[in-house]
Parts: sequence; structure tokens; C-alpha cells
Amino acid sequence: MQSVDVAIVGGGMVGLAVACGLQGSGLRVAVLENRIPEPLPMDAAPGLRVSAINAASEKLLTHLGAWQNIAMRASCYHGMEVWDQDSFGRIDFHDRSLGFSHLGHIVENAVIHSALWQRAEQCSDVTLLAPAEIQQVAWGENEAFLTLKEGDMLTARLVVGADGAHSWLRNKADIPLTFWDYNHHAIVATIRTAEPHQAVARQVFHGNGILAFLPLSDPHLCSIVWSLSPFDAQDMHTASDEVFNRALSAAFDFQLGLCQVESERQVFPLTGRYARSFAAHRLALVGDAAHTIHPLAGQGVNLGFMDAAELVSELRRLHREGKDIGQHLYLRRYERSRKHSAAVMLASMQGFRELFAGNHPAKKLVRDIGLKLADTLPGMKPKLIRQAMGLDDLPAWLR
Repeated sequence: MQSVDVAIVGGGMVGLAVACGLQGSGLRVAVLENRIPEPLPMDAAPGLRVSAINAASEKLLTHLGAWQNIAMRASCYHGMEVWDQDSFGRIDFHDRSLGFSHLGHIVENAVIHSALWQRAEQCSDVTLLAPAEIQQVAWGENEAFLTLKEGDMLTARLVVGADGAHSWLRNKADIPLTFWDYNHHAIVATIRTAEPHQAVARQVFHGNGILAFLPLSDPHLCSIVWSLSPFDAQDMHTASDEVFNRALSAAFDFQLGLCQVESERQVFPLTGRYARSFAAHRLALVGDAAHTIHPLAGQGVNLGFMDAAELVSELRRLHREGKDIGQHLYLRRYERSRKHSAAVMLASMQGFRELFAGNHPAKKLVRDIGLKLADTLPGMKPKLIRQAMGLDDLPAWLR
């Protein structure tokens, strides 16, 4: 039977960030992942699933020693434009006018995961167990007992649930989940545009959906996230390339000329989730196991990375002070901090989602005036961009 201090269930981006962050803390860490990731060739075509990595997450990934490998495939963006179709509502941000060198990076999820996995392999305090799948968990007074499907057993003083939106651990711990269907499905694809994107991330709200163009390193390639009603999403998913390209270009107001899809199209439903507790006896939840949000502002993985940063900080402090890292009493500080950040983000996204849904004239006027005021009121843009960059959500040790 193997004994560790922290067992992280789920070797995705957020779980690996926790593991790498605990290197050198004096805590023994094991990561349980049900599959071994395949090496990522440097000349691979852009992956369909990407994240808009903000400044806060970049700071964390740099601190963890993973950013150097990520930066080689990261696409820096210097501007953001958001508008409401067929109206005067518009806001744009540019880094230099706000005193920043860049606003963020668009990075393929597979690239971030690969870099963090490589970094975890180099950490002497971290053991990667893959493939490994949990069959049972028992919460003891002083430790948790994990039984793997392979028959092995593992004990840990703390189990970290980083096992995704359908978290097995969250269910086993009987933690209630609040969830709601956004009644939207997201289409993701790689698109070639007639005109260069100029390293600007763009998002347009139209009556029945939200369309984001995220700039990749090729000046004519963007990753899109097109949020539509389930019926419309299925329609666009099965449409011919010609029909899809025409509808996409029109929905995007031909901002970058004619668009051509360069990859397969994937569709997935959008659901908001919020665990009632982010921690319990010998358990802490991070990332999608604790919360999922609408991809409206690309903040999902950034929220998860800040969970990792806060949990790492708390576990290091508790260990330094000789306290029991698995006691719910001590984990409540992490829980309070991250529940607040997640609740604010979820409420903001829900408010945006409802405000920009539909074409009712009164609602359209309200949102257009709101965008115009945000664009012109003194001091408003710097505040909004700091929030988007995650600079107000940074744990003290990363500031």
C-alpha cells in the first residue's frame, strides 16, 4: 500500500498545476490519471479546444516552470473587440493604450496539458500514476483510502478532486451540485479568414447566439467558439462547408472577410455547475469538479488555475505550520476564497448571457447603451481589463 500526503484524482490541466505547485513543499504528491497522454508533435495542426490564458494564469504557469514550453505554441493577442450585431453597441481594448504589453494568449488545451505533464514528470515530490482509475474511496479520521481498479491501494491525508465536470469524487462525497442548462451548444473549429486577425480577439452577440474569434499564431487562422441554440448548432454542425462558411461570415459581420472552415467541427452542450461545497473532510475540489461556466469570456480554465494557486498556497502554509492538511476546518479558508470568485464569475456570465439573448428592442437598447458607456466612461476600461486579465483575483504569493 502506497502512502502519500496529497492524492490528486485527475491529471488534467488544473490537477497537474496543483501537483507542480506543491513541488518542494515537503508534501508527497501522487496524480491519478486514467490515461497516459500522447506526446504532442510540434508541427501538429492547431487543436480544436483552446483557452484564452489571462495574465494571472500566465504568472502561475511561469512560476510552475511550464510556460517556456507553452509559449512556443501560444498566440499573443493585443486587442479585444466586442459588439452587438446591427447596432451601435461596441467596446474595444488595446494593450498599449492601457499600459500593458499584451492582454493574454490563445493556447491549445493539449499544449498546456503536455507542458504541465512534462513538468510534473520532472518533479521529485510528484508521482504520476497512469493509467490509474479509482474504484472505491473511504474517508477515515486521519487519512483517505483509495482502491484502484487495478487492485492497488493508496492512502492520502488529502484527496484533491480534479476529475472534471462529472466528478466521481464529488458524487462519492455527497456534495450537492447546483446546475443549469444554458440552452446553448458550442461549435468549435479552426477557421481561415480572408483578412489578417491582427492579434485581436473578437466577439459578437447576435439574436440567437454568441460568436468568438480567437487569433492563432498564423495571421489568417482563428479558433472559433460559436454558441447557438441546440437546434441551430446541430444545423450548423451538419451543414456543408459552403453553407457553414457563408452563415459564419454573415454572423461575424464579415469583419475579417470571407471565412473558410479548415478543420472538423465539434459540438458540445453548455451547462453551468456550482458545487455547494468546494471542500469536505479530506477532500478539496478544483477546476471543473467545483464549477463550470459559459465560455462567453473564456474564463473557465483561468478560474480553475486560480483554484490551483489558492489551494497550493493554503497547503504549503498549513504544512509549514504543522497543521493537518486534510481537516475541513483548515480547508475552509481555501473554500471561502474560491467559492466567492466562482460565484461572482458565474453570476456575471449569467447576467451577460441573459442580457444579450434575443432581439427585443428594449433589451437591445439597454445593452447597446451599456456597451457604449463601458467604452467611453473614464476609468471603466482599465477596471474591466484588469478583471479580464485576472489581476484582481491573484493570490498574494503570485502578485
